[in-house]
Amino acid sequence: MKRVFKIIAWTFFGLVISLFALGALFMYKVQNGFPVSYETEKPLLTLAENQPAILLFSKTTGFRHGESIDASKPIIQAMAKKNSWSVFETEEGGVFNEEQLAKFKLVIFNNSTGRVLNDEQQLALEKYVENGGSLMGIHGAGDNSHHWDWYVDNLLGTTFSHHPLSPQFQKAIVTLEAKVDSSLKAKLLATWEGNDEWYVFFNQPKDAQVVYFIDGEKILPSGNMLWMKDKNFGMGKYHPVAWHKTVGKGKTFYTSMGHSKEVWANPAFTQLIEQGILWSLRN
Repeated sequence: MKRVFKIIAWTFFGLVISLFALGALFMYKVQNGFPVSYETEKPLLTLAENQPAILLFSKTTGFRHGESIDASKPIIQAMAKKNSWSVFETEEGGVFNEEQLAKFKLVIFNNSTGRVLNDEQQLALEKYVENGGSLMGIHGAGDNSHHWDWYVDNLLGTTFSHHPLSPQFQKAIVTLEAKVDSSLKAKLLATWEGNDEWYVFFNQPKDAQVVYFIDGEKILPSGNMLWMKDKNFGMGKYHPVAWHKTVGKGKTFYTSMGHSKEVWANPAFTQLIEQGILWSLRN
């Protein structure tokens, strides 16, 4: 009988160790990316003439927000039809070359996570923005999986730390910043309720104009789990969730909202995305 108990105990112990190891491997991959391949072949671009062109890029090599990505595409395409934009959707990095990027007014990293471009493609995007192009990032585009200093500095102006885990999704009142650009202020709701995975960054975004913020003291910000014991902090009362920056002759726009497909069913959020695109397309 004792032998049976020992076998059961060791089997249970082995399962616990295996699950722990798998969890640790998964967390490492989320932060550092899964195996990466870089596409270099230039795609055939089909863009409507006389319409601002948008590159909707949804490649992931880190955590994939698949439901949010899938929900976003028809909504952004509907916006494009309404506003006479031409949208090219891809998860292939080959389009990130100087010649083809020049055809777009805006590049959207649509919950794009991990290292998704090679060194040459990254440099092409950097030059594109600094020479007058626009870059927008949605939610996962701002996590810490990209390992690209220029991108972190110029899309975010701050560094991602964690997101709450208990609970992961929380309701919060999203408030429009009083100093926001008048063209945005006239089109965006002053306040609305969001239910999202609220990203916590180490600092306020540097050299950025905040568009929306929440009261960080009214959410539970802790991201502690297993071996992580130092992720119990938030950003304080003023917790930005959308902002924009000037980068050389170009500009960037980022929102940390957008984790789930349900977020795309909120008209206030989709209004932010639409107005953010319109702002990004302006010369």
